[in-house]
Amino acid sequence: MKKVLFTTPILEYPATGGPALRITNSIKALNVISELHVISRVSFLALGEAYAENYFRSICHKFEYSPSARKPNLLNKIANYRVRIKNVILGKCINLPFRFFNKIYNFIVREIHNYSVEDVRFIKSYVIKNQIDIVWFGYGNISHDMMKALKDFLPGTKMVCDTDSIWSRCILRELNVENDPTRIKEIETRGKAIEAVEKSWVEFMDVTTAVSEIDADYYRSISKDFNKIKVFSNVIDVEMYEKQPPPINFKTPCIYLAGTFGHYHSPMDNAARWVIEEVYPIVKKSIPEIHFYIVGQGSEKLLEYINDNSITITGKVDTVLPYLCNADVSLVPLKFESGTRFKILEAGICGVPVVSTTLGAEGLNLKNEVNILIADTAESFAYSIIRIIKDHSLAEMLSANCKKKIYEEYSIENLKIEGINIIDFLRG
Repeated sequence: MKKVLFTTPILEYPATGGPALRITNSIKALNVISELHVISRVSFLALGEAYAENYFRSICHKFEYSPSARKPNLLNKIANYRVRIKNVILGKCINLPFRFFNKIYNFIVREIHNYSVEDVRFIKSYVIKNQIDIVWFGYGNISHDMMKALKDFLPGTKMVCDTDSIWSRCILRELNVENDPTRIKEIETRGKAIEAVEKSWVEFMDVTTAVSEIDADYYRSISKDFNKIKVFSNVIDVEMYEKQPPPINFKTPCIYLAGTFGHYHSPMDNAARWVIEEVYPIVKKSIPEIHFYIVGQGSEKLLEYINDNSITITGKVDTVLPYLCNADVSLVPLKFESGTRFKILEAGICGVPVVSTTLGAEGLNLKNEVNILIADTAESFAYSIIRIIKDHSLAEMLSANCKKKIYEEYSIENLKIEGINIIDFLRG
């Protein structure tokens, strides 16, 4: 059995949101098909403390923290504060063209340079000491410099860059919904910078994974060896989704929207505002008693201006299941993004019908009017919601077909098979 070292800058338990779900399910699958060692670049506190640590120790051969994860949080905060002060001072001392360059550089450093010299040395020593065959970088698309440094140190060790999406595509697709010239320029600059990084790692890494064939086709198009691009899907652990009782004072009929609301202009922020302002009024006119639940980290801050008694905004919750399991419709109204949607997989396994934009369902083997409803305009999206709530036979058919598809194609068992194919390829 091959020895695999899995290292990641994203890890938490219980997993909330797609990134943490992907990492946790990847660890579960790889642990069955390899001797799996995990090095967390997330601190004990951020991980979820003893409960989370014990859980991850139970699903891998060995669990360690990287040096950066073992540093006290206070030292990390002081270091970040010093960097911010330094950037402000530099920005005041140089002229406008250099300020513009500095903004680009700081973006790249902040979003790509997830890199610690101490971590690289630690992982290098760990690989040699434990005779690791494969180093697997969870969320490798935000670990470019670390991957490059380790590949330079250990050229004979096989390495995998695991991606959750096409990051540049996620950024550049915002151009489809943006009209402000300044903002357009920022998006183009960010997207091109990330594209350059993607072209770099697909060459020096031994395998780049993609969550779907759609994403894989992009990585193949920028790689000289398309055989190095492999699908490692987003899946769910179906045993984790038992029916939950609703929260206190839960209102029905209702629609449900969940996600991570990172910032203004983020995909989820854009999607929520579109539904609130253009879709929901149409639904409400047809179904006056409807209620709308918006669940997810940051939602209560970005949408604090909403003053509507029929809309509940929860912010981050310990688990979305009490809301999701009891919703009438789950919404995936994304206008720009990349990857595949845990939101659809989770709703489907919970037996909740889904209405999505075409982009929201990208990469998933689902068919409109069979196991999901697809709509891209406000009117058609609203009409799809109304259809499901008023037509119980349609709702039951969609949810049953979607659940069947997830059991067949998007479970941990499927991910094990994809993982075996990747390990066999690296074994040569």
